[in-house]
Amino acid sequence: MKTFLVIVFWIALLGGTSYAAYETWVGINDVEISTHGKIALALGITITFALGAGLMFLVFYSSRKGYDADDHINAASSRAIDD
Repeated sequence: MKTFLVIVFWIALLGGTSYAAYETWVGINDVEISTHGKIALALGITITFALGAGLMFLVFYSSRKGYDADDHINAASSRAIDD
């Protein structure tokens, strides 16, 4: 039941965000933005989202594979020596 509620929450959040994005997109029709400006805006949003998702993927991938475990151990031991 808890998993179902979490899924419903995320779907509702996605729907609300999509609605807000749509209303914003439609609302900018009152402002004079050229077709090239709208394309640049869409590309900027898409590239920013892709960059953020890619960096988060690398953080989780590195953590799961243990690439940064040695750094955490070394940092903890050096702090213990300094104290």
